[in-house]
Amino acid sequence: MMESVRQFWPGGATPRNPPRPGGPIPPDPPWGGPIPPEPPAPPVAALTIDALGRKCPIPIIMLAEQIRDVPLGAVVAVLADDPAAYTDIPSWCTMKAHEFAGHRELPQGGWALYIRRRL
Repeated sequence: MMESVRQFWPGGATPRNPPRPGGPIPPDPPWGGPIPPEPPAPPVAALTIDALGRKCPIPIIMLAEQIRDVPLGAVVAVLADDPAAYTDIPSWCTMKAHEFAGHRELPQGGWALYIRRRL
């Protein structure tokens, strides 16, 4: 007769509940919901273009003229509050083979749009 062997895993895990990468799942906070993830930090910009208060296509023209001033792989931040810039700059990046690296909202209104130079 074979004896059953009980396995002990760290963190209270069992064969039906194996350990998770990074350790056990932390408990929910006392207010009942899961802890929201931290937003990713914006990339560090080598150049910031202030286009606040300017209407498209001026922010894109400013970006096109100045992106050559940063080295390949560097990030340019364009500060813009025109809704057209919010949609047109990512499209411009695709058209010109640059990487749109993300955006964040500015406290005074508008956005910081991050572009990584690829060409």
